[in-house]
Amino acid sequence: MTESTQSGTHIGHKITALREAHDLSIEELAQRVGYNADDLKSIEDSPTASGLAPLIKITSALGVRLGTLLDDDNGIGPVLTRAGAAESAGARRSLETGTSDAPLDFFSLAQGKVSRHMDPFIINIAPGTAEDISSHEGEEFIYVLEGAVEIVYGKDTFTLKPGDSIYYDSIVPHQVRDGQDATSTILACVYTPA
Repeated sequence: MTESTQSGTHIGHKITALREAHDLSIEELAQRVGYNADDLKSIEDSPTASGLAPLIKITSALGVRLGTLLDDDNGIGPVLTRAGAAESAGARRSLETGTSDAPLDFFSLAQGKVSRHMDPFIINIAPGTAEDISSHEGEEFIYVLEGAVEIVYGKDTFTLKPGDSIYYDSIVPHQVRDGQDATSTILACVYTPA
């Protein structure tokens, strides 16, 4: 088995390389994603993950899976991540806006796994954090490890505590937010079709 020990890479550089490989200008990709060119340029220039939802939109527009941006190498075989050794897949960033005013710490559990169809993360959600309402192709699974989170799914709101889980179609508008006054930790698996 291969253990996950690689360090992080500049995600923006990968987006630029993929965009150029598809012979797309920043303006063309921005139009496909629904952003303005300046926002996309900012994402490409950023050394950290700009948020999960923007990355999902970008990878979808480029026809690649989310893990393509988050992986450090192309190792073959399983990836074993030991307790406490998860690689940070993003700095303190909002899932939606990429700003630091609503910190979410992402820790990838599958960096280095080639051709995977889902991306598992441990995510720490700071008190008061709420991502914007999101809607994208795919599915998500969330399992609460510590604390409490609220999941808004369509017109319903679900409160999850340790041991609770939820699995849903991501195309339905949804939001993940902190459900208490302390940091919560979740295991999240995101599937996005390429």
